[in-house]
Amino acid sequence: MGNRIITISRQFGSGGRTVGKELAAKLGIPCYDAEIITKIAEESGFDPEYVKERGEYANGGSWLAHAFSDRDRNGHSYQDDLWAIQRKIILELAEKGPCVIVGRCADYILRDNPDCLRVFIHADMESRAKRIVEQYGERSDAPAKRLKDKDKHRAAYYQFYTEMKWGAVENYHVTLNSGVLGIEKCVDILAGLY
Repeated sequence: MGNRIITISRQFGSGGRTVGKELAAKLGIPCYDAEIITKIAEESGFDPEYVKERGEYANGGSWLAHAFSDRDRNGHSYQDDLWAIQRKIILELAEKGPCVIVGRCADYILRDNPDCLRVFIHADMESRAKRIVEQYGERSDAPAKRLKDKDKHRAAYYQFYTEMKWGAVENYHVTLNSGVLGIEKCVDILAGLY
């Protein structure tokens, strides 16, 4: 077997990032999340905040709106440049050695890698709303709207660049409900599959 890579895709507020970090720590391998944003910013020359906002979320609420937003007359956008750099970095990280990669369409980018376990973490709206208020410091007045908006933008970005449906079970080897199982159990299950 070659390098063992686990990609973690996740609904906003499901704790997927935490699952990824704790899993990597348990396995003694690197977890790449914010580090990818830093690398993309370094290679592109864009501000890390711009990369963070544009590197996983589509403008507008649909893939069609994204297809026409911020494009020049040739149909090119800065987000396309970020996608190309992001893809290159994820492929390089996967070649480097065993790791966990959170988000950034890594599941799609590494879909042909036979030594990659593709995971999707989800949870019910109530669990996610509670998490973003208590753990992420979001306002408690409309967390469900924030969750829906973030997921809608992630889904549009994913569909635009992958031509696949974000969160569809057939795109992943494993889907786990962190609202039911809890973060620790999700980590234990994935560690057992490694």
